Amino acid sequence: MEQMLDEKEQMYRALKKIEIVTKGESDPIANMANTSAVIKEFMSDVSWVGFYIMRNGELVLGPFQGKSACKRIKIGKGVCGTCVAEDKTQIVPDVRNFEGHIACDSSSLSEIVIPIHYGNNIVGVLDLDSYSLDRFNSFHSEELTKIVKVLEDRCKWDII
Repeated sequence: MEQMLDEKEQMYRALKKIEIVTKGESDPIANMANTSAVIKEFMSDVSWVGFYIMRNGELVLGPFQGKSACKRIKIGKGVCGTCVAEDKTQIVPDVRNFEGHIACDSSSLSEIVIPIHYGNNIVGVLDLDSYSLDRFNSFHSEELTKIVKVLEDRCKWDII
C-alpha cells in the first residue's frame, strides 16, 4: 500500500509540474519534450518515456527520454501501432507475450501506450516502458490519460 501511495504522490506531482511547464505554450514538440522529461523525473521504474507522432499514416519518433528508439512504426504493428489501430490504451504486463511486439530495447519487459487526440483524429501516442514485469496498471492508465489530456488541450496539433 505504501508503494501505491508513493506512486500516487509521484503522479500527482508530475501532473502538476506538466501543467506548469506547458502553461502558455501551444507547440506540441516543446510540450512533449518537457512532458517526457517530467514523467521520467517523477515516475520510478520507467526505462523509456516518449512520444510517437502521426505523420503520413505512420508513427514517427518524437521527443523522448531513454535509450535510442525505433524511428517509425506502422499502424497496427507493435504496442504503439496497435494503440492507434484500436484507438485504445494498451497495457502490456509482459511484452514477450505480445504478438508482434517491436523490441527497440530488448531489456524492456512491460509497456503502456496512451493515444493522443486532436478532434476526432489520433495525432500521436505517449509510450512508457519498464525493465520490470507488470509495471503498469489501470491506475497508471488513468493518471497518464490526465497528462495526455493536458497536452490535447494546450497544443496546436495541426502545426506538426
